[in-house]
Parts: sequence; C-alpha cells; structure tokens
Amino acid sequence: MSGRLPPLNALKAFESAARHMSLKRAAQELSVTPAAISHQVKALEDYLGVKLFRRLNRALELTAAARAALPKLRDGFDSLAQAVAAMRPQTDSGQVTVSAAPSFATRWLMPRLHRFFASHPEIDVRVSARMRLVTRGGQNSVAERTTIDNWLEESDLAILYGHGDYPGVRVDKLLALTIAPICSPRLVQGENPLRQPQDLSHHTLLHDDTGTLYDGIAFWDVWLRAAGVSDVDASRGSHFSHAVLALEAASDALGVVATFPLLAAAGLAAGRLILPFELQVTLQSAYYLVCSETAELRPAVAAFRDWLLAEAAQPEKY
Repeated sequence: MSGRLPPLNALKAFESAARHMSLKRAAQELSVTPAAISHQVKALEDYLGVKLFRRLNRALELTAAARAALPKLRDGFDSLAQAVAAMRPQTDSGQVTVSAAPSFATRWLMPRLHRFFASHPEIDVRVSARMRLVTRGGQNSVAERTTIDNWLEESDLAILYGHGDYPGVRVDKLLALTIAPICSPRLVQGENPLRQPQDLSHHTLLHDDTGTLYDGIAFWDVWLRAAGVSDVDASRGSHFSHAVLALEAASDALGVVATFPLLAAAGLAAGRLILPFELQVTLQSAYYLVCSETAELRPAVAAFRDWLLAEAAQPEKY
C-alpha cells in the first residue's frame, strides 16, 4: 500500500458510522443513504486490507484496528475543522447562544448576566433554556451523543449536568454540586419546628422531578441515607417538574425540598430560604461547560466562555 491517504469521504463515513455505531445514523448525519455509507466503509477496508467492523445481528462491533485508529481520526477531523475556520475571514457576529437547563438559566445564569453585558456591550447573548442532559454509567449512549451534537448545532455553548464524559467536544468543569434540604425560615418555628432530620416526618417533602442521580435514585433518598435517617418516607409529598417550581413552593413554606443549594443561592442570601441542617451531600456529578473547538475560535464565544468560568470561581456574588 502506498503512503497516500485513503479517500476523505471513506474516512468520514467510517468515523461517523463508528461514532454512532450505526450505518443508518451515519447516513442521516452525512445526508446520504445507508448503502452509500456501507460502500464507503467497504472501500476503505479494501484499501487498507483490514476489517474495521464485525457485522453482527442488527449491530456493529469495532475491530481492534478500528478502535485503535478512531480517536486519532476524530482528532484529525477536529483539526481539519479548525484549519478551515482559521482560513475563513475572521469576522465575528458579536453574538453568542448558550443553552442550559431552565432551573440553571433562571437561578444561576440570569442573575449574573448583567455583569457580562457591562463588560462586553458589543456582544449579544441569546439564552436557550433546555432540559438538562443525563448520562448513565459513565458512558454516552448514541441517543445522548446525538443530543450533544444537536445542542451544539443550535448553540455555541451548552451547560450540562452530568459526569463530563462528552467525547469530541471541549469540556470545562463549571461548578461542583451538593444537595441539601432547603425550606422557608418559618418552618424552623411553629408547632413542629425543624431541628433535626427526624423532624422531616412532620413536614411535606417537596420533590424536583428532575432531581435524580444517574441510577434513578432521588435526591431525598440520597440525603436521608447520608443523614442516617430511615424512618422518614421519602416517597411522599408534592412533585414539581422543575427545581424552580419546587424552590418557589419551599419559599412559600409549603414544605422542604432536597435540591442544589447552588440554585437557591439568591433566596438563601436574601433570607427567604434557609438550610435547616448542616449536612450537604457532595455529588460526583457537576455542571459542565461544553463547546465545539470550532466555536471556541470565535472571539465572542471565547469571551463568554472565559467570563462563565470566572463567574463560577466566585459563586458567592449575586
């Protein structure tokens, strides 16, 4: 075999099929037919003289040669995209689109955004409130990987709640997370004051239905287990589809919610909410800032990314 590279289309077809582990999804991504992807992959195998996939019943499996080559091939395509972006005229639109979960956008990002406007009046920011992405078992499934791709097609940056295992994109850990019970200060007084975790049995538990870990364990179960409390029924209480709604109910003294103090920081600082107990359980999950390496080349995107990371280093400011 000569030292020449195989056809670029064949390499791209293989990379896409290997990333999705699906000829059909690769075809959708590259706007061709599955038969065309199969033909390109077969041509690449013939060119290299090595098998890249094992065709199983309704599934694909990478060979050892394919697994060894895939990370470098991905890096190569990323480098090509950056090179093409560098050759284009360096005109920045002065606009940044960021996607985040509604609770994070409302409770953390929006109260701070005025500081970015003050320091960068020339940049327009568009905020898209999206449901957060959940990964399971430390690996991204095909559906989850496609979701990340879709986010970055629609946005320059995405703030995701997860483990940070997002291959093929630039990932920065933005904020570590803890969970704790949060309530109105009114609940530490009255007929059944909250003084110790067992007192939760006398109060309504509020549930943020997005507040679960990757194995499906609810935040209340996690905190009560860490507190050594076994006689409080964590399944009872009122449920809300977003943390914002659950925190509003807590602020109105309707009960106690187990969620991220990070999202309640403004209410805690103003005294509308309190942490009735000292225990905060640290999670392995966190908020991560994700962007493609191509988008990061734009000065407006780089400025917003740098500002977000600087703000995250000062979470006490509101």
